[in-house]
Amino acid sequence: MKQLILFLLCLSTWTAQAKIYNVKDYGAKADGTTIDTPAINRAIEEAASQGGGTIYFPAGEYACYSIRLASHIHLYIEQGAQIVGAFPSATEGYDLAEPNEHTQFQDFRHSHWKNSLIWGIGLEDITISGPGLIYGKGLTREESRLPGVGNKAISLKLCKNVTLKDFSLLHCGHFGLLATGVDNLSILNVKVDTNRDGFDIDCCKNVRISHCTVNAPWDDAIVLKASYGLGYFKDTENVTISDCFVSGYDRGSVLDCTWQRDEPQAPDHGFVTGRIKLGTESSGDFKNIAITNCIFERCRGLALETVDGGKLEDIVISNITMRDIVNAPVFLRLGARMRSPQGTPVGTMKRILISHVNVFNADSRYSSIISGIPGALIEDVTLSDIHIYHQGGYTEADGLLTPPEQEKVYPEPWMFGTIPAKGFYIRHARNITLDNVNFHYEKADGRPLFVTEDANDIRYRNITVDRKEFNAANL
Repeated sequence: MKQLILFLLCLSTWTAQAKIYNVKDYGAKADGTTIDTPAINRAIEEAASQGGGTIYFPAGEYACYSIRLASHIHLYIEQGAQIVGAFPSATEGYDLAEPNEHTQFQDFRHSHWKNSLIWGIGLEDITISGPGLIYGKGLTREESRLPGVGNKAISLKLCKNVTLKDFSLLHCGHFGLLATGVDNLSILNVKVDTNRDGFDIDCCKNVRISHCTVNAPWDDAIVLKASYGLGYFKDTENVTISDCFVSGYDRGSVLDCTWQRDEPQAPDHGFVTGRIKLGTESSGDFKNIAITNCIFERCRGLALETVDGGKLEDIVISNITMRDIVNAPVFLRLGARMRSPQGTPVGTMKRILISHVNVFNADSRYSSIISGIPGALIEDVTLSDIHIYHQGGYTEADGLLTPPEQEKVYPEPWMFGTIPAKGFYIRHARNITLDNVNFHYEKADGRPLFVTEDANDIRYRNITVDRKEFNAANL
């Protein structure tokens, strides 16, 4: 009986080992110089031909161009292992960006997937995990249309059942992750420190993002989108983002824990970005989104934007703490940029709950903004149990300004110029409730607390302002 048990244990161990494909067994050198992509892709092809398996990266530096995923494949990046995006040469580089006839509706980066360090299209049951590092050293946003140039660390299109967990991403080109049309996506305990976007979740369903750290000073940290990149409308829905930290510290300084603050601007000439956002690409809808227990630090505020015809509905945001916020702490924008097929109607924004938010040291120029456009109102929004500590410092004259409509402009708070309210500016909206919202100002601010235009059924309950700054006329 003991011999039988021993035989069965040996058999199960051999079977498990047979499904692990060490990339060094396929010729990978891991010396940081040799291009290891052919060896890695051979290992993936072999595993896929056997029904799947784990592609194992032991410690070392794997210089790579495009790694092509397959269904039922698990990339495991060991402690001390680095997958490093190599710089293109005159004869070698990343896979070419595939054709897409719908590029007029979103920019280049959202329209292609193969020009990436790791990519997969139409796959199922994929995992990338392990404590190692994916370093997009040779990836770029600039010149990304040139053959052989890669601009994303990980790109997935029309995949299902995907798990990304425990690894780190550094300097990822334009995107750390572009997931388009992916269903059942889990991103767990991933650390990102990058030069543009962190996670772009586009036209995806049933997504879980939790326990992640994303530092993205030059672009958005975690952003949900619903572009027309697939050539048809597809919603982003059933998404939870929880227990995450997003920030705009200098590039690389979160992974190395130096937390540097020397770079003041993003490429769009605004201050550092690094936020959680819904939009801007918004041809499809955003439905059933929950964001909770997240920290924003040295970055822009929370932004909910639909400007291309999508419906943004049924959103719950709670337990958020923000510190050193460089523009509007809360920015809700329904616009009419309309980068969608002709005939698409203007979208909607409704049924949004934002609660238990603390904001410290927020720039005061833009205050917080809820703004639709004429004929398209933001509806049914409740903000409750909120404290906002503003820098203050603006004047009564600033309170007389009328922001331009900017219906078709790319949505950022600065599109309106200095906001005439020091608390909330609410325009083209109805059924908005602010309950137990508390304002604090480091310096006196002469603008009224609230300014409303074309706004109906606006309710203020339990509103407080620091007594040293309180003026009943401003309410």
